[in-house]
Amino acid sequence: MKNSFSPGCVKVYRKTVTESDFARFESGLVHPVCSTFALGQAMEWASRLFVLEMKDPDEEGIGTMLHIDHVGPALEGEELEIRAEFKELKGNFLLCDITVKAGERLVATGQTGQKILKKEKIERLLTNSRGS
Repeated sequence: MKNSFSPGCVKVYRKTVTESDFARFESGLVHPVCSTFALGQAMEWASRLFVLEMKDPDEEGIGTMLHIDHVGPALEGEELEIRAEFKELKGNFLLCDITVKAGERLVATGQTGQKILKKEKIERLLTNSRGS
């Protein structure tokens, strides 16, 4: 693993809200706005942009934590700016603060946690989990 980042570094991911992002469950559509679930996926991707530059070829990132405070709606067609700010790296654990905006309007804040592990260790952990 390599790290050329320091606290305060930022990665930005942009996505447009589509119908596939709407809040939906087995019972059907809840409301036609971006779901908390879809926000979580976008937030994880934004922080993964750091991981992609940090991991070695024999390593991979694995999510360990996701916290979302969903404070406002994001409507179909709106472009979201998802900002991941490098908060800290403790050993192989990366913590990022996340802010999601639609224009100037705050949609969500939160944090993500990811560990960077050897691929072989991840496979071993998954194999052991299947055997339990």
